[in-house]
Amino acid sequence: MRCLVTGGAGFIGSHLVNSLESRKSQVRVYDNFSTGSRENLEGFKGKLIEGDVRDYSSVRAAVRGVDTVFHLAAVGSVVRSIEDPLTTHEVNVSGTLNVLEACRQEGVRKIVFASSSAVYGDLPALPKHENAKPSPQSTYAVSKLAAELYCRVFLRNYGSDTSCLRFFNVFGPRQSPESEYAAVIPSFINAALQGDSPVIYGDGTQSRDFTYVDNAVVAMMLAAGVRGSVGLIANVACGTRYSLLEMIGEIESLVGHRITPIFKDPRPGDVKHSQAAIGRARCTLGYVPRVGLRPGLEATINWFQNEKNTSGRVVRQQVG
Repeated sequence: MRCLVTGGAGFIGSHLVNSLESRKSQVRVYDNFSTGSRENLEGFKGKLIEGDVRDYSSVRAAVRGVDTVFHLAAVGSVVRSIEDPLTTHEVNVSGTLNVLEACRQEGVRKIVFASSSAVYGDLPALPKHENAKPSPQSTYAVSKLAAELYCRVFLRNYGSDTSCLRFFNVFGPRQSPESEYAAVIPSFINAALQGDSPVIYGDGTQSRDFTYVDNAVVAMMLAAGVRGSVGLIANVACGTRYSLLEMIGEIESLVGHRITPIFKDPRPGDVKHSQAAIGRARCTLGYVPRVGLRPGLEATINWFQNEKNTSGRVVRQQVG
């Protein structure tokens, strides 16, 4: 496989790059390092292209000669999207359009797009099925839904082979806790290892379908290779949910000491409960979650501890 990974220096993207290289694929990484890190690409043997998905000519040059594009480059924060809706739109919507058009012009065989469970919003029915009417609650969610619609239109109008995978709360090694927009698991783990109190926005009863990063990578690899994935929109998760208070309890048991969170007001755009129906991914792709919550947390905590031991800090500072 000759492939390009946009956002390949990021958390999920770099894990995908590792998996692709382990399978002897020829890999290019395209990243502007606004949130990604060169440290995430340590040992990378392919071609690294520093560029921005908002630059069409640069994107087109990057996709030239590849057969598969994994499009992960995005502004990935609900909070940041509400604070800066214009940049979120430019990167997540216009940037995706640039990728799709560049792929069309260069004859790329397959495009796998990383979408998000955020498109469902706060729909009360659980688990969330792909045929539910989207109800986005943030600029980020709207941008991911708009990008999905562009994928669908490019399939219908041009025959572009696109698949959209809706990721649910992916976590794992390399996920930075240092940004003000950090996801809950790295923030909780980082606080626990430093002896601090993690912040919970809300009362802690809100629940999520936490998904270890290896599961997301497997789904992307399957979507790139399964013939029946043309036009697919599918959830990628574990099909279970845990509250944030339950998550604190799991981390407590693994780090061996009590964690006392600080509670703050809920943030705009956050949903109360999220859980995926994963039957479509299972039936269409043969996707089965390989790593459950506890082993995923163990691997993630071990990574953070190793980073602390080798760098003298809980994590190394990442770009962005």
